Amino acid sequence: MNTLQGKKTCYYRSIWLSDIHLGHKGCKAEYLLDFLQSMRSGTLYLVGDVIDVWSMQRNMYWPPSHNSIVRAILEKAREGTRIIYIPGNHDEQFREYAGMIFGNIEIHDEYVHLTPAGKRILLLHGDIYDAIMKCSSIKNYLGNLGYELLLYINRHVSKLRNRMGLPYWSLSAFVKRNVSTAMQHVYHFEKVVAYDAKKRGFDGVVCGHIHYAGMREIDGTLYCNDGDWVENCTALVEGEDGQLELLHWTERQMTLHVRHADRHAEAAAA
Repeated sequence: MNTLQGKKTCYYRSIWLSDIHLGHKGCKAEYLLDFLQSMRSGTLYLVGDVIDVWSMQRNMYWPPSHNSIVRAILEKAREGTRIIYIPGNHDEQFREYAGMIFGNIEIHDEYVHLTPAGKRILLLHGDIYDAIMKCSSIKNYLGNLGYELLLYINRHVSKLRNRMGLPYWSLSAFVKRNVSTAMQHVYHFEKVVAYDAKKRGFDGVVCGHIHYAGMREIDGTLYCNDGDWVENCTALVEGEDGQLELLHWTERQMTLHVRHADRHAEAAAA
């Protein structure tokens, strides 16, 4: 571990983040900033919906914490981290810059990651597979309204839990996990993405988009979804040995804070 800005940092060969949604009130910027300050990597993959242009077009929202996220990412680029940015549907305006490099930040429609073992992993946001995106505009609009309502309620629930000293909990993620139709959509999405990656000759695929982190083998193809920073605060990481792991940062952050508190208590007692 090294120290960055007074914090102990873990090193990973690669880190995948997606669905950050900067510019949206639901973005958990404080958790993401803590994550970025706690992690270093050779490559940082930003797998779409980093900036929520859709939300800002409806209601401009950009607090200082969102500037801090951008600065943290740019700082990593200046320090030598290779950053691959794959725009999603909420920041699709940046897709027109695919193939261009700005500093140490590369923009691609999709990308191929090679593991230390030589496995070829397809990286893309995933919105092209989403059947809901192809439904009628009315159904899509109503779905967005319901989701925004859940996020609105969730913000107030989170504030109340924080005052009570309780850990972070996502209402929208809970609803998604416990509504059968939502889970059916998730399972169908995973199968379609894995099938297409296999058909194209890849050993696996990493995507985002559906705000549901997961990692499993589907018909011989590794499917990974790195989740989001609106509901779940998750990231996919690759160790130097090529081992992949999903990190749930609200849980990991709480564990790290407890360990640090224990060390301080031990030092004080000594």
